[in-house]
Amino acid sequence: MSVAKLDDNRKVTTHRLFEMKQRGEKISMLTAYDYSMAKLIDQAGMDVILVGDSASNVMAGNVTTLPITLDQMIYHGKSVVKAVKRALVVVDLPFGTYQGNSKEALASAIRVMKETHADCIKLEGGAEVRESIERILCAGIPVMGHLGLTPQSINKFGTYTVRAREEAEAKKLVEDARLLQEIGCFSLVLEKIPATLAARVASELAIPVIGIGAGGGVDGQVLVMHDMLGINQGFSPRFLRRYANLGEEITRGVQAYIEDVKSGDFPNEKEQY
Repeated sequence: MSVAKLDDNRKVTTHRLFEMKQRGEKISMLTAYDYSMAKLIDQAGMDVILVGDSASNVMAGNVTTLPITLDQMIYHGKSVVKAVKRALVVVDLPFGTYQGNSKEALASAIRVMKETHADCIKLEGGAEVRESIERILCAGIPVMGHLGLTPQSINKFGTYTVRAREEAEAKKLVEDARLLQEIGCFSLVLEKIPATLAARVASELAIPVIGIGAGGGVDGQVLVMHDMLGINQGFSPRFLRRYANLGEEITRGVQAYIEDVKSGDFPNEKEQY
């Protein structure tokens, strides 16, 4: 029997995520970037679908998330929303569309909401982006925060190593988490931080805390779909569990097709008009 409540077809909302945390029900979250995959993920019973700026890596082939544009994120967001009936759809604001300019942040968020019909947006950072978050929230747009390893700041960090191991950085993370809740974020992603610290944040906050590489003491988990299904085979951090190996399956299928075309076996008499 599937863990997902497939008979529960009610639309997942920000309030429903809050209710899930209150009753101790874990939240499932996965990325998607196109119509076909989003439809399959939604039908499987996913609670939250993230149209992540990780599309920069897995869809566009960039080394970091920095190059992806707002127009590209909107394209992916529109494709996903068209497929989804149940899951809450979150769209990342890409690098350069909200940092340092709260008016631009609001304009970016409004474009995402109006053009994709998504449910909410996500952005990275704490106190540094407070003004941008507050301005977006004042427009009635729900915001999911993101702390810990923030990939849009990779050039500042210089490494993808675990964050907040040192006391000063851990203290700032806790303060930022409290701040994000205080100003009105409905949820928070914690990426690649010590499990004990993540569990502490989740226990102290009333809003749901979703982890990626943050241990099991949080309120839910998120992974990149291409990593989890084994499509992206060159990425194997400790926190990643592969639930399928579609990379090998796809390669085998394509090779069999090539062989059948070359040999003249495809199409056969039943496969033509």
